[in-house]
Amino acid sequence: MSFLPTDDPDRAALHNEVHARPSASIRLPAFIVLVGVFNEGISREQEWEHLQKLQPSLSLQEMQGNFVRLRMDEYTLKWERHTEFTRYSLVQPLPLEAGLESQDPELMPHLILPQDWLASIPGRTFSAIKLVMLPSDLSNPQEALDKAKHWFGGAPLIASRMGNPAHSLVATDFKLRDNGFERMLVLAPEGTSKSRAGRVSQRLLELETYRLMALRGLPVAKAVSAQLGNAEKELASIIESLEQKDCDDQALLTRLIGLAANVERMTAENAYRFSATAAYDKLVRERIAELRESPISGTQTIGEFMKRRLSPAMATVAATAQRMAALSERISRASALLRTRVDIATEEQNRVLLEKLTEGQELQLRLQSTVEGLSIAAICYYVISLLLYAGKAVKAAGVNIHPELVAGAFIPLVLWLVWSASKRIQDKLYKQKWRDRA
Repeated sequence: MSFLPTDDPDRAALHNEVHARPSASIRLPAFIVLVGVFNEGISREQEWEHLQKLQPSLSLQEMQGNFVRLRMDEYTLKWERHTEFTRYSLVQPLPLEAGLESQDPELMPHLILPQDWLASIPGRTFSAIKLVMLPSDLSNPQEALDKAKHWFGGAPLIASRMGNPAHSLVATDFKLRDNGFERMLVLAPEGTSKSRAGRVSQRLLELETYRLMALRGLPVAKAVSAQLGNAEKELASIIESLEQKDCDDQALLTRLIGLAANVERMTAENAYRFSATAAYDKLVRERIAELRESPISGTQTIGEFMKRRLSPAMATVAATAQRMAALSERISRASALLRTRVDIATEEQNRVLLEKLTEGQELQLRLQSTVEGLSIAAICYYVISLLLYAGKAVKAAGVNIHPELVAGAFIPLVLWLVWSASKRIQDKLYKQKWRDRA
């Protein structure tokens, strides 16, 4: 028996999203390896086939939620698929010879995974981190930091205490080693819970992953900056030409259309990358805030390091995005100016054409008046001729009249009658014309 209407197709996925990527439960001491790869062109089926090498019973259906944790006898492997990348996180016990007393220990030979399994992960590597979590006394932070320096081989470190109150210490050099990995070390007191250790590791690994993803926008911004420089010079040249009265508007329009198309292409190609960079940068700042760092004398915290090294890159990306948007707006304004220029020129041409048409109409009216005057004279001539012939006919019938005198006497009357008739016809046509216009 169902107590609810039919579920929305996305209900289960949306509900389970809050549980999609739970933190691992980590028992100290622990060795954690994270490998992040770009998954462009890599299908879920390819990643599933690779995971089946570790667990043949894994089904493709289990990977539809973008998160899978494989629990093996000696290790745990977590698979996470994101929009642009996929992360593989291995958690295994730390070998005794890699403890805090060792110096710059080589960890990869102690990897429990099958040989070459990491190297055959489908995709292109962008992040590889080795995180070691060890129990240690943190009552003296400076002494704990000295132990961390010894473990790193004496290299300068970025380190801080995490938590409020402080419950652990993190140290790293953010250096990419010859084997392609960077190292992090976390020291925590004895008795640290597995859940806390899992949350700490997750924050640190996500912080570094999102930092690298945020930096993907930097080379794009540098490449786009050169193109934007050329586009800005072209726009300046077009605007300079607009100031000249004798320029070819059609040629300017062609150049402006080409420039606008180029800028819109750059915007379409890079807008997502710049937006993603801003989103990843926000995640980095959130993860740094979650660490709740407190400094150790003489050492930069992770937050300080990120502020000095990451912030300029993010500012460059943001400035490039703003520059691209501003250029698009300037092109729009230039298009409006050119359109106004063309409209004014068109109006001037229309004015000149109307003047010529008016002059032609005036000439036509004059000609028409001339023709009408001539037509009145012609009609009067023919009417008087008819009267003359009529007078001659009457004289021939025996009436004593002078036809020429009679015809001459009727000339004023005929002129008046013909003129009156012509005027009445013109007035009637004029009134009809205005009624049609109304």
